[in-house]
Amino acid sequence: MALHAHDSADRAEQMIVLTQRLKKMIERETAFFEARTPHEAEPFSKEKNILATTYRLETARIAKNPDLIADAPANLRASLRSETLAFDAALKANNLAAGTVRELTEGLVHAIAEEAATNRRRMHGYGANGRVAADNAAMALTLNREV
Repeated sequence: MALHAHDSADRAEQMIVLTQRLKKMIERETAFFEARTPHEAEPFSKEKNILATTYRLETARIAKNPDLIADAPANLRASLRSETLAFDAALKANNLAAGTVRELTEGLVHAIAEEAATNRRRMHGYGANGRVAADNAAMALTLNREV
């Protein structure tokens, strides 16, 4: 999805609005991560991804062709720069919170896997008494590294 701007000022204004919307979503997601309720961020993840893709494409276009916003008034360019810095700070906070959630989740998964391996019995077949023979050997478990 690309922005459709009439001129440099219009493109700068649209980029400011896009950056603000995306920053608010990232801050909201970060709050859910910090509250240890990341699942609550799922309902707006699709919209966030669309906005993030648009942002990435537009910033790449502007980086490749700075003339796209060169004629925008100085106050709009300064506002865009300020919003971009605030967005970058929000992204850093989000990355830190997401890393914390990921570490907690991985630790929980590893603890569950270790407990399951400890408690699970491996079946060897039937013994002389007609009962299932088992030992306490660990069984293989697959762990997915995604949160």
